[in-house]
Amino acid sequence: MKRLFFIAIPIFFLFSGVFTEAATIGESQNFYVQPQYDSSSRKELTAVLITASDKAYFYLDRNVWHSLSYQSQNEVKSILEALGREFDSKIHPVFTSVYGPEINPGIDGDSRIFILFHPMIAEIGGYFNSGDEYLQIQVPNSNQKEMVYLNSYYIENAKTKSFLANEFVHLLVLSQKEWEYNVSEETWLNEARSEYASALLGYESSQEGNPFLDRIKAFSKYPTDSVIEWGNKEMDYAVISVFTHYLVDHYGIEILVDSLHSEKTGVESVNYALEKNGFSEKFSEIFTDWTIAAFANDCEISEKYCYKNDILKDFRIAPSLNYLPVNGESSLVLTGSSKSWAGNWYTFVGGSGDLKLRFVGTPEYDYEVPYLTKDISGKWQIGFLRLDSNQKGEILIPDFGEDITSLTIIPSLQGKYGDSISIPFLIEASTIKTVSDYVSFEKPIEEMTGAEITAKMSEIEIVMNRLKTRLDQLTHSQEGAIGEFNSNLSFGLMNDPRVEKLQRFLRDQEDDIYPEGLVTGNFLNLTKEAVIRFQERHAQEILLPLGLQEGTGFVGPLTRAKINKILGY
Repeated sequence: MKRLFFIAIPIFFLFSGVFTEAATIGESQNFYVQPQYDSSSRKELTAVLITASDKAYFYLDRNVWHSLSYQSQNEVKSILEALGREFDSKIHPVFTSVYGPEINPGIDGDSRIFILFHPMIAEIGGYFNSGDEYLQIQVPNSNQKEMVYLNSYYIENAKTKSFLANEFVHLLVLSQKEWEYNVSEETWLNEARSEYASALLGYESSQEGNPFLDRIKAFSKYPTDSVIEWGNKEMDYAVISVFTHYLVDHYGIEILVDSLHSEKTGVESVNYALEKNGFSEKFSEIFTDWTIAAFANDCEISEKYCYKNDILKDFRIAPSLNYLPVNGESSLVLTGSSKSWAGNWYTFVGGSGDLKLRFVGTPEYDYEVPYLTKDISGKWQIGFLRLDSNQKGEILIPDFGEDITSLTIIPSLQGKYGDSISIPFLIEASTIKTVSDYVSFEKPIEEMTGAEITAKMSEIEIVMNRLKTRLDQLTHSQEGAIGEFNSNLSFGLMNDPRVEKLQRFLRDQEDDIYPEGLVTGNFLNLTKEAVIRFQERHAQEILLPLGLQEGTGFVGPLTRAKINKILGY
């Protein structure tokens, strides 16, 4: 299920009411609808008033109504009458008491809400159009009413009351935020309030008519979607729904309410509401805690690392699983990317020895990188990578594959950097042989005498010197094997030994040319940025002859000539 959130219209107008006479049961009226959601792509239709409650009118597309048998018409009328009673006695009073009332009477001078059922594309439950709150001289296709739209295909479905509740919340947000403070709420937070509607009404206590179950299924498929960016897709509704349940269950409905009644919007309004309610946490801390809870969901670690909702008590997302060979040393490099405020989960298992994990983010962007280890008893330990100014950090996990059975790293990009921007990062995991792989210990260290410890330290020193000598030999061998650069290199080359040569060369330059120092054979953003820095460092020989002021990242003839000159060719 997806919905159209209200059409964004700047709120600069004052309106005068368009007064209409009270509607009569059975009468027909013309309405504008959204063609992208109508099943026949109509812009306008005629609907019949089927019933009216104290708070709402219920209209149905005339074509649908006339297609029904007399018996089916009576059944539909009974369904809508029951929905009217539900709206009057529960939906309307609950939400107006929590969020505040709608404008009443509104633009049409009528105190009732208009609810129009018409056939929509199958995945749409309903929508709300804020343009209906404006005069037609301002918005030509305005219905000039306080109004919501529901899919007639679901008229007999138990979820319909949830759909109505969700869309009614959008109307209240317009009244309480846009009209009161003259600001437009960020879509994700508006949808957060709407997505929590069913929980607030108690509709999630049963399996039937519970749209949250659909959200959980969708989130399990697409867990890495951004919480704050909005593309009106199934994954957007899924992630904001699950996150909002965590937020409210831990910090209360007041966070949604007080963030609404503020001139601030988005993350800033949530932080305002948290402070107002006496919480020291900021949105960023809550988001990070949620990414951990989404994976571990274990209250024994801490209550902030689990869901409190019964529906979510056993829910955990499936991380990206990565296997390290159990024999010998091994290394695995993962390239990933993330949008703002999106969770990313990577689990490493297998391996043998000490595990070194290195995270390399994109400089000038802010990452938060918690990690969890699980030992052989199933106990979790949580830590956080300390990242330097270049967004790099690393950890060493001793005895991985033995005492520690898994490591999960959860990087997230925190900050607003623009919609649809996905920022890359790298994760390198490598197992390292420990001293015990080279030196045998006949007894536990705790049982060794001073003389035995001294002798063993001498043995270790000999082994360490041998290892250092071998490392120097390998390093010199690699440096000497770089060779001359005879072909152009460009962004996008993958698993290319020529790119490995280029990366080794860049790694050996000044520290700020290629601080990441990764040799992967893949010509991606980090390598491109390193080439640009190298070109600009030697602009006199590479860029100026071409009339360029900035590096390009393309390793062409002049760049190759400079590299070969440095290498002595």
